[in-house]
Amino acid sequence: MMNEFDSKAREWDNNPVHWERSKAVARYLMEMIPLNKEMKALEFGAGTGILSFLLHDHFSEITLMDSSQQMVKVIHEKVFKTRTKNLKPLLFDLEHSDYHANKFDVIYSQMVLHHVNDIKSIFNKFYSLLNTGGYLAIADLYTEDGSFHGQDVEVHRGFDPDKLKEILKLIGYKNTEYKTCFEIKREPGEKFPVFLLLAKK
Repeated sequence: MMNEFDSKAREWDNNPVHWERSKAVARYLMEMIPLNKEMKALEFGAGTGILSFLLHDHFSEITLMDSSQQMVKVIHEKVFKTRTKNLKPLLFDLEHSDYHANKFDVIYSQMVLHHVNDIKSIFNKFYSLLNTGGYLAIADLYTEDGSFHGQDVEVHRGFDPDKLKEILKLIGYKNTEYKTCFEIKREPGEKFPVFLLLAKK
């Protein structure tokens, strides 16, 4: 069964906003986390892997996890074409299944959390997948009125990062902080700011 992202996979990289946003998230992520090339990372909801391709030089290995078969297929093609050895595409639905194959030093996602039904559950799963001292980095929309996706789409209408920080702290995350990292501009004059929220295990 195709999901909504399967149908968008082939055209995803043609949207310049996806690249601009990913570059901004990558820049802030590198500023906020003391990365080293020994680290292993997980990108949750990797899509076509734009963000991980931008970051791959900074990690020993990145697992690009997504539940869309077509998105993961595009990643496989890009990895093969670019001969990028340390990017590992993985078709897996973490929201509805438990993953035990690896642990990670950094877990990151962008514009994925608002599609996740149970936020606390996914934060708990991330926590169990992080090594002690590891980092979680979440980029997503600030609270908005629903006009980003349209009123008929069943998603979270952005987030108040301070409320997400409270959930993270209850789970056991430390040193939570966030910064505005990007602004998605739409016509006419619509602006949707994006935050990058960081937490440490």
